[in-house]
Amino acid sequence: MNIDLKGLNALVGGSTAGIGQAIAERLAAAGATVTLLARNEAKCKEVLNLLNKNIGQQHDYILADQTLPLILKETLDHYLADHSKTFHIVINNTGGPSPGPLHQAATSELEKAFSQHVIASHLIMQTCLPGMKKAGYGRIINVISTSVKAPLPNLGVSNTIRAAMANWSKTLATELAPFGITVNNILPGATDTDRLRSIIETKASKSGKSADEIRQEMIGEIPAGRFGLPREIAAAAVFLASPEAAYITGINVPVDGGRTPSL
Repeated sequence: MNIDLKGLNALVGGSTAGIGQAIAERLAAAGATVTLLARNEAKCKEVLNLLNKNIGQQHDYILADQTLPLILKETLDHYLADHSKTFHIVINNTGGPSPGPLHQAATSELEKAFSQHVIASHLIMQTCLPGMKKAGYGRIINVISTSVKAPLPNLGVSNTIRAAMANWSKTLATELAPFGITVNNILPGATDTDRLRSIIETKASKSGKSADEIRQEMIGEIPAGRFGLPREIAAAAVFLASPEAAYITGINVPVDGGRTPSL
């Protein structure tokens, strides 16, 4: 299948590392014009230089913090007004909450996570929606977690917020389908990123085991026998962003090597 995203603009959250960066790179390679959304300008410039520009795309970036959603919206409003641009593709992707048991989590942790994930994604959607409706084309893709289907141990706040994101997405998918806009979720399993390495180190420090022992235990739970690669998550995102996926909406797509124990 030859996926051609030429003429489409994509806004990619958390796009200076890991899965977000991989998605930005693969969207650009498929012909999309990519706008990075991240906090660190130096890293944005680094990633910008890596993006494919074979058809003359003018990629750029927006500096914003998804933990401050109202400021994020204001920044995005100004950007769209200045550039007269429509974002046809929105990738909602941001850092996950800290690990830990849910019963020990402070309410402030839940509030912060809800704001960073659900509220920020909602404001991004509302800001980009008029352009999508006018274009008759929209793809809202949320990078969440397999915990949507089966909660993961010691990720209490994350499990809670990811489920909220999934139901937000499903509701939107029903509402926006008549406008040619799809809303889908990608559920990465254990993927070889800095976040996974941080989780492994945390588990190791609390268990008294070595990081390598924890790593092997986690791999042992995956039927594919390895961690995923960011580019493999990105491949799913590029397909869902394409015209070929126009009749797919409101679904969760696990990309996890078979680890999730449910359908």
